[in-house]
Amino acid sequence: MGDFNRSVIFDAIRREPEGRSRVELVEITGLSTQTVSNIARRLLDDELIVEAGKTSAAGLGKPRTILRLNPAGLYAAGVHIDPAVMTYVLLDLTGRVVAHARDRTPEASNPEQVMAHIRDHVERLVADSGIAREKLVGLGLAAPGPIDQERGTIVDPPNLRGWHSVPLRDALEDATGLPVLVDKDVTAAAVAETWVGGASGTGSFVFLYLGTGIGAGLALGDELMRGVSGNAGEIGHIVADPDGPPCACGQRGCIAVTITPQAMVEEAERLGVLRADAPFESPPEIDAQFARLCTAAEAGDTVAGGILDRAADRTARAVAVITNLLDVDRVVFGGPFWARLEARYLERVPPRLAEYSATIALRELEVVGTGVGEDVAAIGAASLVLERTFAPTANRLLLG
Repeated sequence: MGDFNRSVIFDAIRREPEGRSRVELVEITGLSTQTVSNIARRLLDDELIVEAGKTSAAGLGKPRTILRLNPAGLYAAGVHIDPAVMTYVLLDLTGRVVAHARDRTPEASNPEQVMAHIRDHVERLVADSGIAREKLVGLGLAAPGPIDQERGTIVDPPNLRGWHSVPLRDALEDATGLPVLVDKDVTAAAVAETWVGGASGTGSFVFLYLGTGIGAGLALGDELMRGVSGNAGEIGHIVADPDGPPCACGQRGCIAVTITPQAMVEEAERLGVLRADAPFESPPEIDAQFARLCTAAEAGDTVAGGILDRAADRTARAVAVITNLLDVDRVVFGGPFWARLEARYLERVPPRLAEYSATIALRELEVVGTGVGEDVAAIGAASLVLERTFAPTANRLLLG
């Protein structure tokens, strides 16, 4: 209970950038004045919070001391392993990015080379930032799923060939000397939204991650839902278009074959919008072709625009399946490809999602873009460390 109460107080302070007084913390958390005072003193002694001046309100007696997070209290490192691009960040305790780097993924089919790349870049990022090593609380890794959380491994992700049960966690803990957490990129993105996304990351929401693959992260009542094995959010075989192309699973029109970047590029090549000079398979080639498709649509190419419009409509249909099942506050879009689709999707998805909503007579479902930015998965990877260390999750109440 002591550990849980400490995390409750920390979280209440974290959620108010301007800080909170001890009196406010008593009112918000329902904990006793003595408990709040004791926990606040320990957080101050650990340099996780600071006293940031005093405030007073008419008729409320003596001024109250404001408590805020200490940005330099601790730091977390995060890495997003994408089949095309590697992104590295360092976050301070408030979730602000204090160091950032990006590089092409080296020989994505060679896990050992990728892990050496991660080790070298993290060490360089920490050294260049000037942050004391002992202030770094851990390293988070966001990677395509599925994953084995218990063993800290990636298990045969579809876009990372050769990554069969790669022991990422143990190998990088040995290489860096840091505690390492491994999670799915879609889950990490949702964690980032809850930690630094602002209003879009509160309450209950679905985070629709648009990357080389498409997945969903889920938060219910401010807590991330990971599923029994840690692999919740595998939505690739929800049917987005019953008349769409056949999928390897035996259905037609699944998300995996209708609204991923690769699916849109393949449709563009069939319709002659893009030239298919040679077969392409690598994520960087898909990325380049998808960029050309979006550029053509922005330039007024009606066929290219139609491809993206159909993808938006199919996305709305698929997302409605999830939101009708879970009854959340909002849908948050993000991921590496979101910026190219944002304007079109925010115009087309909300009205179509409303058509399919089971609760439209009660309320309108909010649809927004991420409040974190395009590096949401890398920031989420670092946020995983902060979440594990400080979030008031239910598992903190478990014994043993």
